[in-house]
Amino acid sequence: MHGRVKLKSTAQQEEEKRKEREKKLSSYITARDACFNNRKEGVLSEESLQLTAQLLGSNPDFATLWNYRREILLHLETIKSEDELQVLYEAELSFLEGCLRVNPKSYGSWHHRGWVARRLPRPDWARELSLCERCLQLDDRNFHCWDYRRLCVGVCGVSVQDELSFTARLIGSNFSNYSSWHYRSTLLPALHPPPGPPAPPGHLSPPRARVCEEQLLKEYELVQNAFFTDPNDQSAWFYYRWLLGRAEREEVISCVFISREGEHLVVAFSRPVNALSGELVLFVDGQPVQVDWRSAHPRLQYCPLWLCQLPPGTVSEQSVEHSVTVHWEDGRRECALYAGRTESWCRDTATDQELFRSDLSVEKTSVLQSELQSCTQLLELEPDNKWCVLTIILLMRALDPLGYERETLEHFNTLKSVDSMRVAYYSDLCSKFLIENTILKMEYAEARVFILSGKNLTTLSHLDQLLLVTHINLSSNQLRTLPPHVAMLQCLEVLEVEDNQIDNVDGLYHLPRLEEVCLRNNRIGKVSDLRPLATCPKLFKLDLRGNAVAELAELQSELAELLPTVRELLF
Repeated sequence: MHGRVKLKSTAQQEEEKRKEREKKLSSYITARDACFNNRKEGVLSEESLQLTAQLLGSNPDFATLWNYRREILLHLETIKSEDELQVLYEAELSFLEGCLRVNPKSYGSWHHRGWVARRLPRPDWARELSLCERCLQLDDRNFHCWDYRRLCVGVCGVSVQDELSFTARLIGSNFSNYSSWHYRSTLLPALHPPPGPPAPPGHLSPPRARVCEEQLLKEYELVQNAFFTDPNDQSAWFYYRWLLGRAEREEVISCVFISREGEHLVVAFSRPVNALSGELVLFVDGQPVQVDWRSAHPRLQYCPLWLCQLPPGTVSEQSVEHSVTVHWEDGRRECALYAGRTESWCRDTATDQELFRSDLSVEKTSVLQSELQSCTQLLELEPDNKWCVLTIILLMRALDPLGYERETLEHFNTLKSVDSMRVAYYSDLCSKFLIENTILKMEYAEARVFILSGKNLTTLSHLDQLLLVTHINLSSNQLRTLPPHVAMLQCLEVLEVEDNQIDNVDGLYHLPRLEEVCLRNNRIGKVSDLRPLATCPKLFKLDLRGNAVAELAELQSELAELLPTVRELLF
C-alpha cells in the first residue's frame, strides 16, 4: 500500500473536468459580456483591447470582437505618434501569430492581419512572406494563407518569375500540392503569353488564358513527372487538363436569323449574355429599330439566344430586299433578307470551325499525339486509373473527335466500371460528346435534321447550336426532362422523344414553328405538365400514348381547353 500513487476513479476525473470547464466558460462569458457592454458604451481604451485579446486568444473566430478591436485601433491612431503606432501594430502582429497557432485557418485572424499590415507605418513585408512560407510548410493547402501571400506579393512587388519558382519549389517537395498547381496556372499566362497583342496594362490573365507553346512543352514534362510518380493523385491531373485546355471563346454574335413570317429576329451568341443591358442594337436598312429583347426562356437571364418581334410591316413585303445589322458591344453582324425569300440567316463560320475541339487547345497535332501516347503507356501500367482514362478521352477529342468516337465510347464504359460512384457524371459527359459529334456531322452535311436516337443520352447540351434545325429525333434514350434550353430551337417543327423517362416539358416554350410532338412511352402524369405547350401557336399533333396522363378520364376535354390548336391527339 505504501509508496503507491493513489489513482482517482473515472467518475472523480470526469467531475473535476466538468467543474474546470464550467469555470472557464463562466470566465469567458463574463469577459464577453464586458466587451459587449464596453462597445455599446463606446469605450475605446487599451484595457478593452486587452479584454478582446483574452477572448480571441482562445477563440479567434469571433468576428464581432475583431470588428471591435479594429474600432479601438482606429481610435488609438488619432492619439498616438507614428513610433507608438509602430510598436502597437507590431504587437498586434505578434498577437495574431498566437491566434493562428490556435486555428491556422481562422478567417478573422487572416483578415485582421491583412488589415494591420496595410496600416503599419513601416511594414516588413519580407517578414510577412516568411510567415506565409512557414504556414504553408505546415499546411500547403491553407487557402487563407495563399490569399494573404498574394496580398503581400502584390504590395511589395515580388516578380512573377520569383513566384513561379516558389510554386515549383513547393511542387517539388509535394506533387499533391493542388494550391501550388492552381497558383501556377494564374502566373504562367502573365509570364509566357502566346504570340499576339499584349494585354492592357494592369490586366490580370484569367485562369483559362493560354500559354505559349514553348512553355507548354516544359510544363508537360513537369506534370508528367508528377502523375507518373503518383498516378492516383488528382492535383497533377487537374493541372494537366488545364494545360491542354483552351482559352474561353470570345463573346461574339455567332448567328442572326430573320423570318418574314411573324416578323421575328433571333440573335445567337457564342456564349450566354444578358442582352437587357441595352448594348444589343438593331438596324434595318440602315435605320435603328426599337425592339424589346427577350431570352429564349424566361428562366434564362443569361442566355446565348435572344429574340425580338419586329414592328409590323418592317420586313413582311416578299418582293422587297432588306439589310439587317445587329450591333453588340464592339462587334456587329449583318444579314441580308433577299426578295422572294421568307427567311435568312448569317453565321460565323470561323466560330463553327472551332466549336467542339473538346475543352482542349489547338496545339500542334504532333505534341498532342505524343501526350496521348504517354497517357496510353501509363494506362497499360495503371489500367484502372480513372484520371488517365478521362485525359485520354479529352486528348482523343482534341485530335479527332469523330475519328476516335468508337474508342472514346469504350473508354467511357471503362470509367463507369472503375469509378461507379460517378456513373451519372460520365453518362452526362458522354452524352455531351455524342451531341457534339452529331452536330459536327450535321454541319458538314449542312443539314437541318438532328437524329440521335438509341444512344443512352442522359442530358441535352449545345442546343444553342441547333437554332436552324427543323426536325429532331431523340427517341429511345434516358432523358428525364426537356429543360429550358430546348426553347432555343426556334425553327423546330417536329420533335420525337418517345421511349424516354420525361416527366417535364418546361423547355417547349414559345416555339413558333413547332407542329408535332411525340411523347409516347414517357412519364407525363398530369395535364398541367403539358402547360408549356400552350405557348406554341402551331402545335396540331400530340402523341401521349404510354404515359400515365393518357389514362385520365377527362384528358380529351382538358387538353381541348389547354391546347386548342391540337387537332390530332393520340392517347
